[in-house]
Amino acid sequence: MPIYHQLGYVPEKRHVVARTAAGKMLQEELVGTQGFSGMSSLVYHLYPPTRVKQKEKEYSIIPKIAIENSLEAMSFMGFDLQPEKDYLKSRKTLFVNSGLHVGLAAPSASPDYFFKNADADELIFVHQGEGKLFTMFGELDFKYGDYILIPRGTVYKIHFNHADNRLLFVEAFDPIFTPRRYRNEFGQMMEHSPFCERDIRRPYHLKTYDESGEFDILIKKKGFIFPYVYLNHPFDVVGWDGHFYPYTFSIFNFEPITGRIHMPPPVHQCFESRSFVICSFVPRLYDYHPQAIPAPYHHSNIDSDEILYYVDGDFMSRNNIQKGQLTLHPGGIPHGPHPGAIERSIGKKETQELAVMIDPFQPVMITEEALKIQVKDYYKSWVEHV
Repeated sequence: MPIYHQLGYVPEKRHVVARTAAGKMLQEELVGTQGFSGMSSLVYHLYPPTRVKQKEKEYSIIPKIAIENSLEAMSFMGFDLQPEKDYLKSRKTLFVNSGLHVGLAAPSASPDYFFKNADADELIFVHQGEGKLFTMFGELDFKYGDYILIPRGTVYKIHFNHADNRLLFVEAFDPIFTPRRYRNEFGQMMEHSPFCERDIRRPYHLKTYDESGEFDILIKKKGFIFPYVYLNHPFDVVGWDGHFYPYTFSIFNFEPITGRIHMPPPVHQCFESRSFVICSFVPRLYDYHPQAIPAPYHHSNIDSDEILYYVDGDFMSRNNIQKGQLTLHPGGIPHGPHPGAIERSIGKKETQELAVMIDPFQPVMITEEALKIQVKDYYKSWVEHV
């Protein structure tokens, strides 16, 4: 999200000598993606961010693939995932391809370590729970309905206020942006976009931690966790500015685009990467043509899979859907409303559904963790039972 932001002290010019009030020279760090051509920020530390005390043995967390190739519509009961205290161990990857990983987590406690994903941008959707994200860029509060965007390479510590937390997460191996078609040539969100800069919550309360000791940072790279111990607190920042930082966006701030007849799924888009898009289905008025069919028409997924995560409300095109349930409709075969859904939708004026849709452009593989919560024979659910 290309919005310039600044917190704390930064010198008048880049790459010049900068000191604290006590005369200590600050350590400048450029953080960003896509080499030196993507979004970046300049960060000013009390100490060099390179002071490693020791490195422990790395270990694999590569997801175990159960199904490499599938052409079956499948469904999964997300709330069947059992809570775990450890934040990283609670994260269960369900679907993978070369561009992204999609999974669920049910952490019941806050970690005492720091974490950095050196592989991927993380987009976390908060289905249940609330708390605070701590980074060197400042703090971010989060609650039910929030998307938390954490750019790759960001060291963070997450704090949950309670034990009952449910998260949907996406790891994107290319940067995640807001939809290009809603931004003008200057990067500003245009008037027809379903959300704008006012809806983006940026970091606040930059606290400088001048602490030495042993600070555990678990770094994820190429499917492995590399445990590092640093000599200084990673949040020893006195100031920063730029366009690279974590932020939150509430699904409840997404303003739906509606029309006289049924609008296609791209009108619900809120994020994109090179290999997928993410859409938010929110409460909205239905189509208002006198003969409109509010339920979606049958459509063939030819170029992308479709992953839907059901959050709340009554999803009009599906029968017997529960909170936290996922559906996977693979590219290559058509899918559409369940039996009776089209007829039920006619004449309805609005929907209260809340869901997150992820459309990967390459087929996903299905992990062993996904099969543990699979709904059997979901692919037969379009057959009318007489």
